[in-house]
Amino acid sequence: MNVLVLNSGSSSLKFQIIATDMERIQQYKDDRICRGEVEGIGGEAIVHAQYRNEPNRTMTAPLRDMSATLDYLVRYIASDRSGISEIKSTADIHAVGHRVVHGGERFTESALINDDVLKGIEDCIDLAPLHNPNNIRAIQSAREIFGKDVPQVAVFDTAFHHSIPEQASLYAIPYHLYRRHRIRRYGFHGTSHRYVAFRYRALRGLTREQTNIITLHLGNGCSAAAIKGGNSIDTSMGMTPLEGLVMGTRSGDLDPAIVSVIARKEGMSASEVDTLLNTQSGLLGISGLTNDMRELQAELKEHDDRRVRLAIEIFCYRARKYIGAYLAAMGGADAIVFTGGIGENSADVRARICSGMEWAGLQIDDAKNNETIGREGLISNEKSKLLAYAIPTDEELLIARDTVRVIKGEPHPS
Repeated sequence: MNVLVLNSGSSSLKFQIIATDMERIQQYKDDRICRGEVEGIGGEAIVHAQYRNEPNRTMTAPLRDMSATLDYLVRYIASDRSGISEIKSTADIHAVGHRVVHGGERFTESALINDDVLKGIEDCIDLAPLHNPNNIRAIQSAREIFGKDVPQVAVFDTAFHHSIPEQASLYAIPYHLYRRHRIRRYGFHGTSHRYVAFRYRALRGLTREQTNIITLHLGNGCSAAAIKGGNSIDTSMGMTPLEGLVMGTRSGDLDPAIVSVIARKEGMSASEVDTLLNTQSGLLGISGLTNDMRELQAELKEHDDRRVRLAIEIFCYRARKYIGAYLAAMGGADAIVFTGGIGENSADVRARICSGMEWAGLQIDDAKNNETIGREGLISNEKSKLLAYAIPTDEELLIARDTVRVIKGEPHPS
């Protein structure tokens, strides 16, 4: 089954076509046909597309909206100039899988999209006003292009975290505010945490019930998850992606009173402070230079800048602090798993986070850690009682597999 996977933003669209089918229940045969991204939707957009391992192609096109963008992509993919032999027309795309950021309390697993599900996604707009409208536009555009006979599946970022118990998901605010407005911890990056937990147990030959790990998704957005018996029992992001770890431009945890202090002293509205905490804080805010960890590490090496050093130290300290908290919450874990752009590629950040964790039985193997860049691997040494792994995430592959599973009516993966 050729699945078109879509991840839509306000002015961008990431896409992949993955051929995947179940050979047996929960065993898949996968083939990544193409991938790419469209940037600058609403004007003269830049289109990047890559067929298998061939060189990336870059094109420009005036694309006014999501519908025009998807139409352009499908036409290009099916044309001779794309070089994609597997797709000759829209009929060769058998299903569409969407990353949907927020499923609220209703969607606890991936769902086949019909009018009722679409309305449910619309009902969650208040919880994700910057993301769900873009996801809806992509769903509606796919309907226009492929028609209602081509099935579409929504894979929710929040779904994996629905197993978090109330004592971890509810905030200590008046309970009626939760009942009235559904103010609670939802968590995000669920597709990534779920995928690397699956890969971890596959690498170790474990069952889901034997999977007791702490996963760290570290990129421009960062989150930690405590996974016990294969289920998420806590996660660092909250009602929104702002809570938790220090991120590229997000502050992560802070005293809530700081919002009113900044608003009063800087003459800013609550909305403006929210924007500041989401887009001008984190690594960028502390360093004053950039939100890119690679650039910060290069700057530290070349100039030993104090604020750059501080940004990296705060980033790593916050992650280590969450590991300690989750070890306590879980009653111990078997492994720490690093993923995301930073987690997969920065041996230095992984080493900094794990430094001083000997009390928990964690000992990094420097050689393994430095060699494991952008690939799966064990990075702890043979004496380590608490293992450490780096596992690249693949959310698109999981979305494609979920799309096939849901369409075929197979049960949620165990």
